Amino acid sequence: MKYNLLFSFLFVFLSSIMYSQNSNSDIKVGDVFVVGEVSNNNYKHIAFPRANFIIKKGGLANYKNVKGEKVQIKSIKEKNNGDVVATIELASKKKFFNSHKYVKVNINEAILQKELLRN
Repeated sequence: MKYNLLFSFLFVFLSSIMYSQNSNSDIKVGDVFVVGEVSNNNYKHIAFPRANFIIKKGGLANYKNVKGEKVQIKSIKEKNNGDVVATIELASKKKFFNSHKYVKVNINEAILQKELLRN
């Protein structure tokens, strides 16, 4: 009885570890997402440039133009701490804010916080 209980506990523990490993294996280069809407334009996991850099490059720092836009994953890299960082571009091949072609994003956290939505 004691061994059956120990075996069942060990089985449940190991199976939960197996399912929690890499849940974003379905995200790949070329996937299309939609930029979600957040309050006060406070995107924490999408590394949009600050307004002064956008203006310096001749763009318009207007987040309303970005909300609802389709973006495509250009490259994916995994950092040493386990974060998956993706480089995204607009699916229309235009520039973000008319100044930046690519933007980096922590893909796992952006999806969880609904900054990026599945298309």
